[in-house]
Amino acid sequence: MKIDNYTCYSIETSRFGLDGGAMFGIIPKTMWEKEAPADNRNRIEMVTRSLLLISDDKKIIIDTGNGSKWQEKFKKIYSIDTDTVNMESSLAKVGLSPNDITDVICTHMHFDHIGGNTTIENNKIIPVFQNATHWFSQDNWDLANSPSEKDQGSFMEADWKVLAENGMVKLIPGTESFLPGIDILVSNGHTLGQIHPIIRGNNQTLMYCGDLIPMSAHIPIPWIMAYDIQPMITIQEKRELLPRIVDENWILFFEHDPNVEACTVEFDGRHYHRKDKIVFTK
Repeated sequence: MKIDNYTCYSIETSRFGLDGGAMFGIIPKTMWEKEAPADNRNRIEMVTRSLLLISDDKKIIIDTGNGSKWQEKFKKIYSIDTDTVNMESSLAKVGLSPNDITDVICTHMHFDHIGGNTTIENNKIIPVFQNATHWFSQDNWDLANSPSEKDQGSFMEADWKVLAENGMVKLIPGTESFLPGIDILVSNGHTLGQIHPIIRGNNQTLMYCGDLIPMSAHIPIPWIMAYDIQPMITIQEKRELLPRIVDENWILFFEHDPNVEACTVEFDGRHYHRKDKIVFTK
């Protein structure tokens, strides 16, 4: 897909599973399992999906997924599969390697969004994107480095410490655009200072949803995650944003939906739900 100066690619980096109840909060299982069937451990199938943006002088990755640093115990708990699909193999399909990436935008610092920032080589943690600037929200950076008891398990220092030590980190203080042709929307319900890149052009607008709307099943306003640190704020953020998404026919790009890469949204007078499915990967 081409939007303004950027050619956009869907880059799948892992498959994994999380507890369905945690992913859908107060929504009863009898409802959410129609959208996302659970296995015998109540885990639903998910992916980590990055967005690759290529212009004349930039090669940008938005989020990097679970990565490969996992011990077998946790790979089994989260059903993490980086053998079937991973960052390197997906980039190779478009003729790139991690060393070609100029910028990594990190929507927020939970392990399933930035675990692929680093890897282990010769028992040492090293950056995956050796030539890239890594962009983080100042608010989320501060939270990740001093997390609450509720969300401390979601942040892993190994995903960013070596980047900071090597001068590869830039912090974003607010909502001002920091890369050409990319606007930024900030949400605070799921985690403080989550950034959502928005690419506009050619009468199209593409939004990277991150964990504000992680899967197409999460489009309806009350369908939010138990992981959200401020769930009522998530609801309010969706209530304010969804009318604009419908009115301006935005394309939503989903980071975790195993079956829907992107879609537009419609409102039926009562509820918001998926309209046209958009396919990036051919």
